[in-house]
Formats: sequence, structure tokens, C-alpha cells
Amino acid sequence: MSVLRVAVGQGIGSERPSAQAVRDNATAICEVMREAHQAGARLVVFTEGALSTYPGKRMMSSDPARLAEADWSRMPWDVLAVEVERVAELAGELGVWVVVGSVWPADGAGRPFNSLLVIDDTGVVVDRYDKRYLSRTEADFMYQPGAAPVVVDVDGFRFGLLLCIEALLPDAVIEYETLGVDAVVISTFTAATPQQSQDDQRALAHATMIDGWTILAAPGTAPGHMPSAVAAAGFTWLAQGRPDGTVQTVIADLDRDEPRIRFGRERGRTWRELHRASAASR
Repeated sequence: MSVLRVAVGQGIGSERPSAQAVRDNATAICEVMREAHQAGARLVVFTEGALSTYPGKRMMSSDPARLAEADWSRMPWDVLAVEVERVAELAGELGVWVVVGSVWPADGAGRPFNSLLVIDDTGVVVDRYDKRYLSRTEADFMYQPGAAPVVVDVDGFRFGLLLCIEALLPDAVIEYETLGVDAVVISTFTAATPQQSQDDQRALAHATMIDGWTILAAPGTAPGHMPSAVAAAGFTWLAQGRPDGTVQTVIADLDRDEPRIRFGRERGRTWRELHRASAASR
């Protein structure tokens, strides 16, 4: 397959975890999944914390007077488990792949992970990416780090997964290129304008750096905030959401036969692979 249609869900999420918020998020996620399916998308990507909410650090603090260890008893874990099943069941009914952000409990005691759940087109949660490079606040008070990269294969297209601040690490993007990805997914809950965050410019740069694509899933829950988008090599936007704060479905086609993509894969990637193999053999 030389063309894959992808979708990005925008306008979903909050920083206030509650049972109702998780249910509302799941309902909005399912709405986007249906729209994406009707548009012919095979992969639907959502933002950081889109399902569970992305809990605010001060709201989760166990000490209301200062930043302290997060009190994760405030997360409605039982409701989250039910809503994950609802989203997964719909993925199986529609026959689409889903990558959705959610806080995820660790096995046994300990801090949870900030994760991306990977649901296949049969409705099974087949993998999970746990954020490896945490912000200072996350590391000090909230999450434990993940341990490994995760690559998702959809119809022969390979996607590497990153979360939020990891977009600041070119090494993380390069690592995925060495694993043969076609695109990098960056899911974030950045509530900022493009001028403030520059994450949109990094999405363009990362796509060009790997001679492929970047899928930027940003919440865009308020007017003027950075929208979700799909970037292609050559600093090109294939699609961008409307910065109006509404729930919406952003659709783009990843086309391996597009001349710039094909040239980059045949020349740039081939040269880099030969160079790395030569360096490794010295």
C-alpha cells in the first residue's frame, strides 16, 4: 500500500479528572472515530491524556498549599477501565486502529505512567507507550518513566510514538528513524499558541528530518490554541485543525509516491543507513 489515510482528534480533554470527565472524553473520542471511519481513515490518533484527562499538577498535589507528591486516588480508575473497553470495542466494530493518550496504572504499587494506548482494528489493546523523558514536575511528583520506544505497524506503515516534551529531543526522533518508521506521532496537551510553544514548527522539522511525516495531536480545546496537524517532509502541512476550540477530525493522506517523500526515502534514508552501518562496523 502506498497511501494511508490517517485522522487526528482535536478538541478533547481537560485537566480535571472525574468520572464524568472520563465518560465525556470517551464519548467525544468515539464520535471522532466514527467520523474518521466514514472518511476512510485507518489510524486515528488522539492527544496526551485525551481519555483519562491530563491531570493538572497542582490539582493532583497531595498538599493544596504547594506542589507535592500526586494523590492518584483522585483518578477514577474503575471508570477509566470501563471507558477503555468502550473505545476498544468501537475500534473493533469500525475496523480502525486507535492511538489514544491516557494515564495508566502501574502493576502493583507505585506511580502511574503517562501513556499512549495502542488499540488494533479488532478492538484489542495490543501495546502501550509509556512516556520515557519526563518533565521536571512529572519526574518529581507525578509519573514513573517508561523504558522503551514503541512502533505501531498499520497496513505496512510504521509509526513511532512520543509524548509532549519528548518533541524537544531530536535524538528520540532519530531513534525512531533508525527503527524504520514512516512517521512520528507526537501527542501533547500543550495549551499554548503556536507562537509560544513552537511545537508546530518542530513537527515540520521532524517530518523533514526523517523524510516522512509527523502526526501532531494537540488538544486545541480553546480558541487560538495550537491545533492538531499532519506535516510532511519539506516543511509542508498536509492538514491542520481549525483553532476554534471545537471537537473536530483532521484528515490527511500519507503518500509514499509523493515525489519529495520518495526522493527522501530513496536518497536520504538509504545514505543514512549505509553511513550508520559503516560506522558500526569500524
